[in-house]
Amino acid sequence: MSDEDRPARPTRRPFLYVVVCAAGVAGDVGTLITAAQETGWDVGVVATPQGLGFIDAAAVEARTGHPIRSASRRPGEPRPLPPADAIAVAPATFNTINKWAAGASDTLALGILCEAYGSGIPTAVLPCLNAAQAAHPAYRQSLDRLRAMGVLVGTREPHDPTPGAEIAPFRWEEALDLLAPRLQEFR
Repeated sequence: MSDEDRPARPTRRPFLYVVVCAAGVAGDVGTLITAAQETGWDVGVVATPQGLGFIDAAAVEARTGHPIRSASRRPGEPRPLPPADAIAVAPATFNTINKWAAGASDTLALGILCEAYGSGIPTAVLPCLNAAQAAHPAYRQSLDRLRAMGVLVGTREPHDPTPGAEIAPFRWEEALDLLAPRLQEFR
């Protein structure tokens, strides 16, 4: 195949939305942002209203070069982020996982996640919750529904809710591993 017969490569970097929820590890989201940028993604952050309080907004905006989105824009306001080529929900809380699977759209983050399914946007989720929450039947049903929707679910096991219990490190890069085939489309 000659160079003239090859399809044109995209002239922009693929755009990854990182949806951040209110979990203790959220303050380390810079780990995911940096890893994503190093592998070829442009990154924008969408935080749940509660998740916004868990991150250093100024540092995240400086690192991404984009404003953090947490609330809907007003009619006529420009879109602050380009459309997503993929989405990583990390960390994802019990509340967000269950509301997303049920189709609730009461926050900007949930609205984006619900629309992603209908738009065919590849989405990965890294749950971050304790074993007591994960024992609730709604959680497993929600994960099953999200998987049936094509959402790629991380492998991290829920942690022991006992105060002082050891918690396994949060493997931020797993989201990128799950979304790697999408990134390959841009190379």
